[in-house]
Amino acid sequence: MKFIILALSMIILSAQTHAQETLTFAVVPQQSAKKLAKLWTPLLREISDDSGVKLIFTTAPNIPTFERRLSQGQYDFAYMNPYHFVVFNESPGYQALAKQKDKHIQGIIVVRKDAPYASINELNDITMAFPAPAAFAATLLPKADLSAHHVTVKSRYVSSHDSVYLSVARGLSPAGGGILRTFNNAPANVREQLRILWKTQPHTPHAIASHPDVSSDARQKIQTSLVNLHSTVKGRAALKAINFVAFEGADNSDWEDIRILGINSLK
Repeated sequence: MKFIILALSMIILSAQTHAQETLTFAVVPQQSAKKLAKLWTPLLREISDDSGVKLIFTTAPNIPTFERRLSQGQYDFAYMNPYHFVVFNESPGYQALAKQKDKHIQGIIVVRKDAPYASINELNDITMAFPAPAAFAATLLPKADLSAHHVTVKSRYVSSHDSVYLSVARGLSPAGGGILRTFNNAPANVREQLRILWKTQPHTPHAIASHPDVSSDARQKIQTSLVNLHSTVKGRAALKAINFVAFEGADNSDWEDIRILGINSLK
């Protein structure tokens, strides 16, 4: 009888431990959910196998929904843009874990290759495509540079970076905002129709952050796996799929360059 009770206790404990170690990992929907799942699932599988913490990929249908879910603390881990991190570090208290190593994020403005524009000064009064109002590098930074050049544009929000590039390639928008990484990840038949008209100044890149309720043990395991991912063949392949070379550990203070910009789009 004692043996049976002990065995049942071990099964229950094992089930509880397993439940505690299955956590969500959300990726900001700069691209379609299908494409993000294809790019990120192998990486999350490698981290899960290495850390012993099972990560379940998730995203949102659009950036505003992703922002709302972050504000409600719905994700255990999340890959979010720099401005998102500044806002959601404050509340509900997401904590920095890692960021792309030796990399900064730049916004870009793209136009069709055959477009007549030679500088952003010529974009005055057009309607530009942007992924979302608070998309940091793809919306906020290009708009800041346009404003600094006294260029006024109207905004058309199309929900993702891929939609921006497709809109411009098809001639539905004369110009659009994006970032280099998603531009390079765009389908070749779309990318080949576009050229980069403008690049913004570089800033600290996207954050991988954890919800404050995630245990310090799980945080440490995931951070260690992320930082060491580039040291294995499978890890390097998973990183290459998202156009990364490596991750490095991060602290909340790493995004001070974003805080001092004083952006308040989500506040």
